Amino acid sequence: MRAANRWLIPVIMAGGLFGQQPTNWTAGEDHQNMMDQLGIKALRPGPSGNESAPNHANYDEATANPFPVLPDALTLKNGKKVTTPAMWWNQRRPEIVEDFEREVLGRVPKNVPKVTWTVTNTVTAMIGSRPVIGKQLVGHVDNSSYPLISVEIQMTLVTPADATGPVPVMMMFGGGGLPGVAPANGKAPPAPAPGADPPATQQLIAHGWGYASINPGSIQADNGAGLTKAIVGLVNKGQPRKPDDWGSLRAWAWGAARGLDYLEADKAVDAKKVGIEGVSRYGKAALVTMAFDTRFAVVLVGSSGEGGAKLHRRNWGEAVENLTGSGEYHWMAGTFMKYGAAEATFGSKNAGDLPVDAHELIALCAPRPTFISYGVPEKGDAKWLDHQGSYMAAVAAGPVFRLLGAKDLGTSDDYNKEKMPAVNVSMLDGQLAWRQHDGGHTDGPNWKYFIPWADKFLKRP
Repeated sequence: MRAANRWLIPVIMAGGLFGQQPTNWTAGEDHQNMMDQLGIKALRPGPSGNESAPNHANYDEATANPFPVLPDALTLKNGKKVTTPAMWWNQRRPEIVEDFEREVLGRVPKNVPKVTWTVTNTVTAMIGSRPVIGKQLVGHVDNSSYPLISVEIQMTLVTPADATGPVPVMMMFGGGGLPGVAPANGKAPPAPAPGADPPATQQLIAHGWGYASINPGSIQADNGAGLTKAIVGLVNKGQPRKPDDWGSLRAWAWGAARGLDYLEADKAVDAKKVGIEGVSRYGKAALVTMAFDTRFAVVLVGSSGEGGAKLHRRNWGEAVENLTGSGEYHWMAGTFMKYGAAEATFGSKNAGDLPVDAHELIALCAPRPTFISYGVPEKGDAKWLDHQGSYMAAVAAGPVFRLLGAKDLGTSDDYNKEKMPAVNVSMLDGQLAWRQHDGGHTDGPNWKYFIPWADKFLKRP
């Protein structure tokens, strides 16, 4: 009898005392649940990236701007113009943040648990010709409220060993390991091609920076089935999201902010000069991180496209409907699905009904240095990403940078007429910067421009 009773405790813990087991849905089931919550009967299908498909994406500039008037970043909801920095910080910026949280990206819950960081390994190594110190870090998220889900944020920090004081650090979304330590898969990263730029990590160390790599998958899965797990699932005790709950982009940004919490306590780091970087979906996450956490000092947004620097209102390449379908909806709040609705209890909505757009996400970064980076379609940075639409968003964000005493791209404010500059033409004179390099779906070729630009605006010698 006594032996049998020993097994009752774990059974009770798993099933009763700490709540029910996490919901184990497919992405399709979770997506349908959100449609039901919102009263959506049918969504419009997103355009196809296959140009020979019947529903292929639009690439005709003549029909690319069905909603040519963007929400004015410097007009309050009551119609008053924003004319001072105080009006921006105290009135307009909170309005824009609220719209993004309620309708686009979701809210970080007020009861999100605390994170405790531990250094699990320290190494010395060489990067290029410079000695470095690497630290492997784990951020344990307090799961005492729901022990059935554990979240351990994985991050590495690498700083020059010969630094004479705290160094600036670029945090990068990815899964980079410790220098000099074989990766878990046993495969060394590929060597740069002859004549290619050194890796970003080597360039940063050579310029006296450090870098941190944070693993987004250790924060939140990049799929809809994962929304009842990881940090989103932990806070919801394994149950499905409510419509304005955060999606993966906001969760990754939250994780990066917790990484910055650690960096603020590390004496090797100049915590006032920590930047954030990412490419593709992690370019979206880098922009969201910078927009919502004003402690980050600088951002490099690589090839971010729809949900990042690209205007939602543009009919070019990837569209809102691609982000409301079951493949990518998990990046956003559930409420965002309303804007892909063809038939619903509220009627139908489209991109033109959104209260905000990408230019305002960029504007939330002002006046801090914000570098928008793209490659070229010929090398794999697909037309799908809408380079021109992203440039228009940067132009439209310009007035906010100027209001706050920063320099914008130096163009007119007419985002419908301003055309993207030629490939490899740098627009790096201001805190708002743009550069389209001649490489592919990467920001690699822009690091050699980004680092001196960031040094200039962070006032590094």
